[in-house]
Amino acid sequence: MVGSITEFDTVLRLCQEQHRRIILATLSHEKRSLTVTDLTKTILKHNHHTPLAEVPEEEAKQIRLTLHHVHLPKLADHSLVNYDQEQQLVQPTPQFDQLEPQLSTIIDADPDIETPIAL
Repeated sequence: MVGSITEFDTVLRLCQEQHRRIILATLSHEKRSLTVTDLTKTILKHNHHTPLAEVPEEEAKQIRLTLHHVHLPKLADHSLVNYDQEQQLVQPTPQFDQLEPQLSTIIDADPDIETPIAL
């Protein structure tokens, strides 16, 4: 259980954006470190429902940039992931494991996300 109202509010804020929900759902399902490329492909696959080869490269680049500059740093700032920018590697933390039941509940409630989200 989330330890306080502040933590619960933080979890809700972190899950407001669909790309972060997809990242969290993928990490929850995979239970391992993932590359930024893996996460980009998963977001593209989920959002487009078309083969990745048909997605414009500019769109993939934009998603990678928002992951790098916005979403992954925000998740890392709240200790849900360790984000190694140099290696482009994202790893769930023990804090992620503790909050996974609450995260899963929020993700499962999203009608636009079919879980599990696999690579």
